[in-house]
Amino acid sequence: MKMLWKLTKEAARYKGLYILAILSTLALTILNLSAPKILSSMTGVVEKGVDDAALTVISRLALMLLVLYLLRILFRFLNNYLAHKAAWYLVGDLRSRLYDKLQTLDLGFFHDKQTGDLMSRVVNDTRDFELLYAHMIPDIITNIVTFVGVLVILLTINWKLALITCAPIPLILLSGVIFAKIVRPFFTASQKSMGELNAQLQDSLSGLHEIQSFGQEAYESKRLRKKNFEQVTAMLRALRASAVFHPCVEFLSSAGTVLVVFFGGYLAYRNQLSVADIVAFVLYLSMFYAPVSGLANLLENLQQSLVGAERVTLILDTPSAIQNAENAEDIENVQGAITFENVSFHYSNKIPVLKNISFDCKPGMMVALVGPTGVGKTTATQLISRFYDPIEGRILIDGKDIKGVTLESLRHNISPVLQDTFLFNGTIAENIGYAKPDATRQEIEEAAKAANIHEDILNMPEQYETTVGERGLRLSGGQKQRVAIARAILRQSPIIVLDEATASVDVQTERQIQKAIKNITGKRTIVAIAHRLSTIKDADMILVIHEGEIVERGTHEELLELKGFYYKMQQAQE
Repeated sequence: MKMLWKLTKEAARYKGLYILAILSTLALTILNLSAPKILSSMTGVVEKGVDDAALTVISRLALMLLVLYLLRILFRFLNNYLAHKAAWYLVGDLRSRLYDKLQTLDLGFFHDKQTGDLMSRVVNDTRDFELLYAHMIPDIITNIVTFVGVLVILLTINWKLALITCAPIPLILLSGVIFAKIVRPFFTASQKSMGELNAQLQDSLSGLHEIQSFGQEAYESKRLRKKNFEQVTAMLRALRASAVFHPCVEFLSSAGTVLVVFFGGYLAYRNQLSVADIVAFVLYLSMFYAPVSGLANLLENLQQSLVGAERVTLILDTPSAIQNAENAEDIENVQGAITFENVSFHYSNKIPVLKNISFDCKPGMMVALVGPTGVGKTTATQLISRFYDPIEGRILIDGKDIKGVTLESLRHNISPVLQDTFLFNGTIAENIGYAKPDATRQEIEEAAKAANIHEDILNMPEQYETTVGERGLRLSGGQKQRVAIARAILRQSPIIVLDEATASVDVQTERQIQKAIKNITGKRTIVAIAHRLSTIKDADMILVIHEGEIVERGTHEELLELKGFYYKMQQAQE
């Protein structure tokens, strides 16, 4: 009930459309209830004998029936279209809300999530809301009104026969409750398997180059087939339960019809029921059991919809670990001073990543973080942008604790250039301009020149309108890095984070990237992570991190004189 109430509140914004759809449904139901009565009246007229007066009555009743059927077309259209319109708008809203929610969640949320499963929740699970609001709710209203209306009519015709008609209903309702309990886990497993299938498919398509390179097509095909048929099996289990339940409901409904025919015939034999009433009763009987028989489909669809709704609301109700403080303020006129005060951090596994890190970086300085893989260098830079919060200590920008600063204004002043550069499937100009949507072409070109990528772009067939492909696959690694640097420069943020900007490029490309970095050195505060020490030898301060702690600090020359960790790293690269 809590889930249904929450879903109802979600749909409330389209209550106007739903009210019109419900009114159309009620009108349609009343028309459907009226038709058998008119047919019964015609039968009664014919039973008494047909003369000119009777023919006039029959003609009038036939005309009423024709108008009724025409009105039924109108109200069925309004009911069907308006309910679907409201439902699909709701689905669209929920997809947008779900995506917006995912954007607000901290990076820790995604550590154990698969992209394909999240995509399945956004696209597939939200679609079940359409099933709920465009089909189930109108059907439930129609069935309830029809059931009550027909029951009242049957009671007015003959209350004894009407009570006999109701005899199978308790058994049908009991079987429905049992069915709902049985089938719900199967639909849950099916939805979960669908998410896993999407995740596997997304993973395989992303790694297609590796699959073909290592000749693992058969292996991946087998893995995908396994996930595929796990979903098929789960769905078939639900359908098997449905295949048992549906005939049982039909049998119980048919048994009710048999009882009515038998006792109706008996009452007619006793002259307690007229032929017209028998015809009316038989006509209404199909309408009476139709809502009850439809209970099977309604319960099946309800379980499937609620499973999808649970998967959607699970994300919508997930709180983000990183949120603005109640009194958070925008940070303005940032100069770029960064201070770490006794910062310690660990992920959910509780294993320490950073231990008591402290340093001061003045505006315009270049601070480099070096050390073996996995010692917390990238984590330290992510803490600056508040993708995570320190477990202990605090981080300040221009003397302000970043926890008291709004996330939007904080991240607006920090531009990242990551090792795994992500470019959108658009043009080079669009990717550079992504950091500043209102940038002019001249600004984009100036940023490209500063990033030392302008000449490369001019040598491309379509120059700045060249499409980079998915994740920038049409560009070389060095070109992608420099486009990312241009993007960061264009934003004009006072702080730039360079995370292994030259890790996977050749020597010549590294020199080009180094030139790009030199172009902004002194103008922005730069926090750089590097394994290639040649990239950061001109840094104002180099922090050597080992096992989560700063073990050495100083300039390139000062650290070489110490002949410690940094010296050994330098020797290994010569």
